[in-house]
Amino acid sequence: MTLANTPLENAPLGQRSDTPTHYDPRLLFPIPRHMARDGLQLGASLPFMGADFWTGYELGWLNRKGKPQVGILQVTVPCETPFIVESKSFKLYLNSFNNHRVDSADAIAQLIDADINPVLWGGAAPQARAIVKIITPEQFENQRFGTLQGFNLDRLDIDVEAPHNDPTQLRVIENEGVVEETLHSNLLRALCRVTGQPDWGSVQIDYIGKPIDQACLLRYLIGFRDQQEFHEPLAERIFVDVLRQCQPSKLRVKIQFTRRGGMDINPVRQNFPGAMMAMPRLARQ
Repeated sequence: MTLANTPLENAPLGQRSDTPTHYDPRLLFPIPRHMARDGLQLGASLPFMGADFWTGYELGWLNRKGKPQVGILQVTVPCETPFIVESKSFKLYLNSFNNHRVDSADAIAQLIDADINPVLWGGAAPQARAIVKIITPEQFENQRFGTLQGFNLDRLDIDVEAPHNDPTQLRVIENEGVVEETLHSNLLRALCRVTGQPDWGSVQIDYIGKPIDQACLLRYLIGFRDQQEFHEPLAERIFVDVLRQCQPSKLRVKIQFTRRGGMDINPVRQNFPGAMMAMPRLARQ
């Protein structure tokens, strides 16, 4: 895939980078969401709402005495933002705090809040701010693993010949009534659009509608193995494909990716109002 004449052409991802020696918010590199959404032909109004839950496990800074401090960063990014932040640039940005002296973890959170929201909104006034939280070492022992809910599609004994992604293979069981169902799989894999390296994830789909053919859904998800896509657009593509092909009245797609470069990204997309699902860390994260 060529990146010429695209915003990714100058992105840090896939290029050699030196470790930052001082705090520098200019390291944040925006990527327009429309790059992927245009291909889905979503129109002017998005068919979903949601957020991207980012976790940074390698956040460190100095207190006023020069002593290193660490924390776990959690950022909740509304899916309405016109931009996302390229993940390597975000990692470099977080590393730029390593020699930066501040009074507290709250001071770091305030800096990140002030830096990231203008990037996500392209300099415009934020319609909904990204939420920034830092978990300090005193809170580490309270962190717990969660589990995916519903039926595990990976239990199905299916044949998979030359995996390929084709949304038309998604179908419902027409002669059955409406169900409320939760399905999940740990077999999701896609390739980074820039480096070609694999990204692994677990996907959970909650819906109300005609029952989705589970074997077809699992083959569809496995079909992303050799597809190149970023985390957030992948969740939106799965959401749109299931919505168009299976036409549930309610749909939620949640993907929890394993971490790369000390970060994991967990998008949620749904077509009904309500609080976003809690995102407990999974065992593979």
